[in-house]
Amino acid sequence: MNLNYRKIKKKFDLGLCGICVIALVLVPITALASDIDSLRVWRSPEKTRLVIDLSGSVKHQLIALENPHRLVIDISDAKFKANIKQLDLSKTSILKIRHAVRNSNDLRIVLDLKGSVSPKSFALEANEISGDRLVVDLYDKKQQVSKTVAKILERNDRKIVIAIDAGHGGEDPGASGPNRLREKRVVLQIAKKIDKLFDENPYFDGVLVRTGDYYIDHRKRTQIARREQADFFISIHADGFSDPRANGASVYALSTKGATSETARYLASSENRADLIGGASALSLDDKDDLLAGVLLDLSMNETLRSSLDAGSYVLRNMGAVARLHKKQVEQAGFLVLKSPDIPSLLIETGFISNPKEAKQLSSDRYQQKMAKAVFDGLFSFYIEQPPVGTLLGKSSKELIKTYVIARGDTLSEIAQRYKTSVNKILRYNNLSSSSIRVGQKISIPPS
Repeated sequence: MNLNYRKIKKKFDLGLCGICVIALVLVPITALASDIDSLRVWRSPEKTRLVIDLSGSVKHQLIALENPHRLVIDISDAKFKANIKQLDLSKTSILKIRHAVRNSNDLRIVLDLKGSVSPKSFALEANEISGDRLVVDLYDKKQQVSKTVAKILERNDRKIVIAIDAGHGGEDPGASGPNRLREKRVVLQIAKKIDKLFDENPYFDGVLVRTGDYYIDHRKRTQIARREQADFFISIHADGFSDPRANGASVYALSTKGATSETARYLASSENRADLIGGASALSLDDKDDLLAGVLLDLSMNETLRSSLDAGSYVLRNMGAVARLHKKQVEQAGFLVLKSPDIPSLLIETGFISNPKEAKQLSSDRYQQKMAKAVFDGLFSFYIEQPPVGTLLGKSSKELIKTYVIARGDTLSEIAQRYKTSVNKILRYNNLSSSSIRVGQKISIPPS
């Protein structure tokens, strides 16, 4: 390509886009003089998202071009004041960003692309946190492949991803115990031990939401879990109370009331509807009408709550073998960090850091390891019973030994009936001489 041709091509891109136009989308928004304050870009598994921060609302249009692939964003009555030199485009669909004044008062932004994309855009009005924004999503165009049930079932190789969130952090120390013991430090230590246990297991991948002493917004914590395509989210905490006698560990899932309010919040937000709904699933709401979106989201939330409560009972039973329980059943509350409609979630209170005895235990490396193992064993037992389709565990679960922790009120006959085996088989498999069992005892369930 010679120098004259390059000059002509650049003028064409930033001037009138002619016969190469393949798509034109007009978005009517109240036109007001506005500045482009900044540009932000990041990559997700299926798209590149470009966020244009504005000083006011704008009217814009998208023009997609090919040979080579480009996307033109024309914005009326706007000035470009953003600094884009430090913008990292290396992992995105964008090769380069150019801009120029158009028709004296208007602005043209050209995205040179690395390949063909499907562009979508929507505007977000200013709120108490952010100003006006224009969001441009560049969806990858993937080759369409015919899928059969047999081909899908052949892919039994995915690990189950567990997102582990250490509560609080940074300027938010959480609850305090004796000798300046801080919740944020204790729960991070326990979270790291849980993460290691999952990473060492061939069927799981652990993902730490917070890896150091810094604060993350509650919504951001679940966003990180979704970005990592987590199958399950657990948030680790240590209770505090004004009365130092309060004691015991507990497990919480989201309340039904909290689930209902979260469904409404998701449906009310354009940004949420444009996101991929589902850590490892593929439910999208951006192309659904309000009625269908509401039905789909309610179904997703109901299934998420069911899985959360089921898994919580396994975790609580295992925790009861190493700690006194504050409540004997999984509690439900409207904790903000649990409000993900697509990922089963639990908030785990490992004990009362305000109780001197439990504070001493929580600061002990040995006790932290026991608590981490209890949480791991609980989730492992849950997934042994109901492994996700397409996972390594799903392929191997029938051959794995199931472990059951005896809870108050359990009998061997009920356990045998639940696992479709016999009391005699359980006794022989565990080398037990009698059917007498105790709370907290672990027994292995013979393969069926």
